[in-house]
Order: sequence, then structure tokens, then C-alpha cells
Amino acid sequence: MNRHTSQSTNTQRYFTVWRWHFYAGMFIAPFLIILACSALGMLLMSNISGRDDDRLTITTPESAMTAPISTQAKNALNTLPNSTLVKYIAPRDTGTVALFQVKSASHENMVVVNPYTADIVKSTSTNSGLYYTFNDIHADLLLGKVGDYIQETTASLTILMILTGWYLWWKKRKSLKAMLIPNDAVNNKKKRSFIRTIHATLGSWISVLLLFFCISGMAWAGIWGERMVQAWSQFPAGKWGVAPMPLSIDHSQHHAGMDMNNAEAMPHVHGATPDTHGDALNTGSTKDVPWVLELTPMPASGTVAGKDGIASNIPIMIDTVDRFAREIGFVGRYQLNLPQGSTGVWTISQDSMSYDMKNPMADRTVHIDRYSGNILADIRFDDYNAFGKFMAAGIAIHMGTLGWWSVLVNVLFCLSVIAICVSGYIMWWQRRPRHASKKVGLNPPARGLSFSIWWPFAIPLLAVAIIFPTAIIAIVAIGLLDFLVISRVGFLQKLLF
Repeated sequence: MNRHTSQSTNTQRYFTVWRWHFYAGMFIAPFLIILACSALGMLLMSNISGRDDDRLTITTPESAMTAPISTQAKNALNTLPNSTLVKYIAPRDTGTVALFQVKSASHENMVVVNPYTADIVKSTSTNSGLYYTFNDIHADLLLGKVGDYIQETTASLTILMILTGWYLWWKKRKSLKAMLIPNDAVNNKKKRSFIRTIHATLGSWISVLLLFFCISGMAWAGIWGERMVQAWSQFPAGKWGVAPMPLSIDHSQHHAGMDMNNAEAMPHVHGATPDTHGDALNTGSTKDVPWVLELTPMPASGTVAGKDGIASNIPIMIDTVDRFAREIGFVGRYQLNLPQGSTGVWTISQDSMSYDMKNPMADRTVHIDRYSGNILADIRFDDYNAFGKFMAAGIAIHMGTLGWWSVLVNVLFCLSVIAICVSGYIMWWQRRPRHASKKVGLNPPARGLSFSIWWPFAIPLLAVAIIFPTAIIAIVAIGLLDFLVISRVGFLQKLLF
């Protein structure tokens, strides 16, 4: 092969990869901008007022004596007629409010309470604040399952775009140092070269973090996450006897009262299908349950299982469960889910994903039998499997809950993603043909030229696409659309190619 042929082959490969990068970028850039902007909104709201206004401050009295939680709960229940208590969230510190989630037949409210006076500070519908609006946009574009699949496709194709971007910038710079540090002051006198340097250099700096965000985000998405990775990574519920033969109550076998204060009610147990943690503890689209537990079946009250719980001579009520939570090591903000239904359990939890604390390795979830007071399960970070640990730490990085430094990193990251997307569109605009008749359409790189597929690069890209189903679905759909429609309609060919 002579030098001219070699250069021609290299140029063909470069343009082929560039064209893949271009089409992927044109599709995903708007969604990446939406993801980045909604993430900035969530960061802002969670660190100013809190996800549920839990950062609202109150004046601490000199005595610093809090009202009984049962009194606070009673006042919270009075804000919504015929309501029941779902969850109590303890104050973050001595100067912040307590939260109570209450539910009636038709409404569900989050009630903010002064823990010292038990006065109602604020009451709003659950999941109704700005944080949740940004969260829903970030999760599914307010389109439900369709939006969830679009966002998962965006993340999948972003991985392909990162790989092609690495190749393109490497071919220009030839070294990692040159990829990360701009050094072409002469070329940067041209606007297009300057914008390209910003685009590619920023991309080089944040690409690994962007790759990490895509994987951790998709692990909670509807197809790759819920149906594949999460389903095989759930916590082994058999540790508390839920699987393979789950436990529940047979009400026909006893006559004891079902009051949660009655520790003597120990009904007969037989097989049933319990709710998962996600079904029982998540509210709406909110993710309150650690990733590794979300699909795991809940334990059930009314068995002889468990030990080392609340003493049998102590009534089981919200005040005594709170006191027990403090005794076994829960400090500051934590969440206490009340038993729902006859087999429901008390669930004490604390994790960084729910903004309870900063350290993801301090995650802890404790289930307590509502009748016996026994601890049915005490699940900590060390009990998670490898991918569960990755997700616990990864989500903390993803959400910026590790402290102010992680908030700053996330803000800079989101702004960088927006800058990369905008600079990509600027480069496309600057590269348009000057002749007015040729400005119509997308004007992709090497427009009008036909290149064969470069298989050494196509194979790893296809492998990534197969690993993430929505990517291969998108590629196949585009291929069919091209073969069946675009290739047969001259106007569409002119517009897109």
C-alpha cells in the first residue's frame, strides 16, 4: 500500500467515525441539555430548601425539649381528614423541621412540623415541589415509560458518542496530554478551531465521569436497569425467610387484636407474595429505597422470626420505635416507615440517596416486626453485593450528596455537558456550505460521499449497543427507516445526507 492509499484509507476511516459521532450527537444533544439543566435544578432545590422542605429552619428554644413524636404526628394527621400516617422523617439537626407523610383515600400530603412546639409549619401535596418537577423531567421527560426509554436511549448512544469522540480527538492530538491541555494557539485564531478545541478538550476531561453517569443512570432505567441488571443484583430476601417461600398472616388462625401496640398477636404463617421494597416504600416516582433493595421482597410481620428487638414489655408505637432507632445507632435525619396492612413492618432507614447523610457506606435499613418488636432484618452497606455497593456510592456521586465539594463538581459537570452540546451545534452551524442552495438539511461530515463500514471500530460499538438494549433498538430502527423510507425519498436523502 503506497502513502497516498494509506492516507486515503485513514481519511475514510476518520470521516466514517466522524459521521457516526455527528448523527449520534445531533440526536442526543437536546436530551443531554435537558438532563443537565434538570440536574442543576435538583441540585439547587435539594441544597436550599431540601427535597421536601426538610432544610427549613426553626428557632430552637432554650430547653431544646422536643414534643413527643406521637403529638407531632397527631397534629400532622389533623391537616388531612380521615388520614393515616405513612412515614416520619426525623429532623436533620436541632434547628430544622420534622416531616410527616400522611395519606387519605384521595390525597397524600407531606406535612412540615416544628419538633419543639408540634405546630404545623407547612403542608403540601406529596411530590409536588420544584425538586420533583425537575426529577420527573430528568427521569422520563414527563412522558412516563416512553420518556424513560428515550432517556435510556440517550444514555446508551452517549456511550457510543464518547467512544467515537475519543477516536476523533486522538487522531488530531496523538497523545493524552495534548487531548487534555489545549496547545494550538495558532489554529485557535480561527473561530471554528477554537470552538472545536473547547468541545473536544472539555469532552476529554469529563468523558470518564459522563460514562460513569450514563451507566449509573441506566442502572435505574426501565430496560437495562430494572429488567436486566437490577433484577439480578437484588438483595437475597431469603435471609429473612421471604424467598423462596414468602411469609404472611392467615387471619383465620387467631383471634388476637391486630393493634400495633399488641405484642402478643402472633398469627399463623403461610405462603404469600409480599410487596417489594420499591412497592412498599417508594412514593410516586421518588426513589427512597437503595437500588439494591428496590426489587427485593419485604419481610412480613406476624412470624416468630427475628431477635434483639424492642423489649416485650415496651409498647410498640412511634415514640418507642424512634427511641429504639436512636439506641441502635441512627443519628440525625432518618426515615421511619410505619406498618401498612396487617403484615406490614416498621422500617427504619438512612441512606445518602435520600439526602439523609453524606456517607453512602453508612447505608442502613432495619425492619421490625409490628407485633413482636423483633428485628427481622438489619441491612448495611457491607451486606450489599458488588454492584449494589457500586450503585450506592455511584448514586451519591451522581446526585452530589457527598458534601459541598460534590455539589460543586456536579454543577461544573452539568455546565460542561451543556457547553459541549452547544459548541457541537456551533461547529455544525459554522461548517455549513456557503452556497445558499447547499445549506438545506443536516449537512453531515463528508456530505455526498459514500464510505464503507470500518469493522475494527464497528465491532466494539455494536458490542456496546448490544449490552444496552435501547441502543441496538435505536440503531436497528434507524437502519430500517433508512432502508424502507429515506433511501427511497429524494427529499429526505438531501435533508439528512
